[in-house]
Amino acid sequence: MKHKKLLSLLTSIAMLFSFTACGKSNTSVAEDPIEKYGSDTLKLYNWGEYMGNTLISDFEKQFGVNVIVEYFDSNEMMYTKIQAGDAYDILVPSDYMIERLLANNALQPIDKEMIPNISNLAEGVKALPYDPDNTYSVPYFWGTVGIVYNKNNVDLEDLEQQGYAILKNTKYKGKLYMYDSERDSFMIALKSLGYSMNTDNEQEIEQAYQWLKELNDTMEPVYVTDEVIDGMMNGNKDLAVVYSGDAVTILNENEDMAFYLPKEGTNVWSDAMVIPANAENPKLANEFINYVLTYDASYSNSEAVGYTSSNKEVMDNISGEGGLYESNPAYLPRIGYDKDEVFKDNIVLKEKLSELWIKVKASQ
Repeated sequence: MKHKKLLSLLTSIAMLFSFTACGKSNTSVAEDPIEKYGSDTLKLYNWGEYMGNTLISDFEKQFGVNVIVEYFDSNEMMYTKIQAGDAYDILVPSDYMIERLLANNALQPIDKEMIPNISNLAEGVKALPYDPDNTYSVPYFWGTVGIVYNKNNVDLEDLEQQGYAILKNTKYKGKLYMYDSERDSFMIALKSLGYSMNTDNEQEIEQAYQWLKELNDTMEPVYVTDEVIDGMMNGNKDLAVVYSGDAVTILNENEDMAFYLPKEGTNVWSDAMVIPANAENPKLANEFINYVLTYDASYSNSEAVGYTSSNKEVMDNISGEGGLYESNPAYLPRIGYDKDEVFKDNIVLKEKLSELWIKVKASQ
């Protein structure tokens, strides 16, 4: 869409000299986006249901541009399209996939001069191992994987004593949702056994396979993805493996539910904004990244989706006194716990786990 002309010279001057120090954009709608960025169209490739309702429309209005949004439902789906040569200006992949994209020279550096709001990042999403200096990526959301449980039916003492092993406690047979993900499921088994979730040791992987197979054969688990949200909100099961942002939603809707991070450790993940090497509009992409990091955009995003904002002020306010998620323990990720890990990219390992995961579920 075309930008709107300002009604007065004073307004134009005020907009021209506005800046990002307070989390506002440094760009005025009085500027022609084609002259400034070389284009008035941005192509964004993101996860579905991962943005506030007005994020895109507000950006379009403020900068006088058009945003074309496409959605993916897995990192691998996104990667396949990038490998095929499809061109996007912004991607929002997960940590291990960013590692793979970097190894394939598929990303270009961000322009930090255009992204002063990078200073708004929370400590928990700084110096991440896949891009420690934020040379190529800027965190978007982050979180953990934990257990949502019904406080009326599950003993907290069981959780504290057994950790992930509670998922194999026959006291809760038939009352369990498992997330249908080989990496997350093997993470749970490996952590329960005391191993790294990034191990490629064959004996450790075999033990984790047997751990999951025993769970499958004895517990009558129901394997789900997004259905876990409605299922636990409705109280259909007593235990569920859940991503923290989904847990936020569940706990908000059902006061009988609580969230627990086992002492054995978990996956602390992050999704980040990156600019592909073949992006046609990198300047506009950098402007979008800077915009997402503003207080208002980050707040509305986190409020709508439930996942933890990468903006420190938003994270603190939304989880602090009077905040929307003040009493919701799933919102704030666990920081600095030495048994928590970030997934590393290992294609061979992922393929192996995928094969074993199919075998785990085959006996159902």
